[in-house]
Amino acid sequence: MRFLRDNALTLLFLLLTVLALAGQAFSGLADQNEEQAARGAPQTTLPDYVTSSSFAVDVAENWQSEYLQFFLFILVTVWLVQRGSTQSKPPGKEGAESDEEQNVGEHAGPDSPPWARAGGLRGALYSRSLGLVMGVVFLWSWLAQSVAGWAADNDRRLGDLQDPQSWGDYLLSPDFWNRSLQNWQSEFLAVASIVALSIYLRQRGSPESKPVGSPHDATGVEG
Repeated sequence: MRFLRDNALTLLFLLLTVLALAGQAFSGLADQNEEQAARGAPQTTLPDYVTSSSFAVDVAENWQSEYLQFFLFILVTVWLVQRGSTQSKPPGKEGAESDEEQNVGEHAGPDSPPWARAGGLRGALYSRSLGLVMGVVFLWSWLAQSVAGWAADNDRRLGDLQDPQSWGDYLLSPDFWNRSLQNWQSEFLAVASIVALSIYLRQRGSPESKPVGSPHDATGVEG
C-alpha cells in the first residue's frame, strides 16, 4: 500500500495511458472497418489493426508532440521567465545557476545522487539528463511517426493505384507536416495557457497552482 501511495500519480497516468490506447485501438478498428465495409473490402481483425502502420502513426504523432512540448519547456525555462507564474523561476534567477545553488560537486549533500557529486562528463550529463531524455524520446517518436506514416501513405497510394514514394519524399510531403504541425500548435498553446493562467487563477491544494491567497505577481510559488 505504501508503494501505491508513494507512486499514485505515476501509476494513475500509466493506467490512463493503457486505457486510452485500448480505447483508441477499438474505436480506430471500428472506424476502419466501417470504411472497408463501404468499399466492400474484407474486415480487419484487432491484432492486425494494432500492428498496422495506420495505428502506429496515430500513436507516434501524439507521443512526439507531447515530448516536444516537455523538451522545449524544460530547456526554455532555464533562461526565460514569466512573472507571476508557478511554471517559472523568479525574475533574476535566469540561467543554469551556480554549483552551490544546484547542490552539485563539492556542494552535494549526503543524500544527493552519486552522479550529482561527480564532476566531468558524468556530472555534466546528469545535470542535463531530463532534457536529454525528453529530446531523445521526441526524436525517436518523430522518426517512428515518419516511418509508420510513410508505410500508411504508401498503402493508401497503392490502393488508389498510385506509385509508392520514397521515405525522403514522404518527409517533405504535406501529410507528414500536417500530422506534425496540427499537434505542435495545440501543445504550444497548452503550455502558454498554463503559464499565463497560473498567474491569476488558483486550484486549491494543487502544486501547479499558487496558494489561493498568494498575490498575482508571486513567481515560482507552489500551493
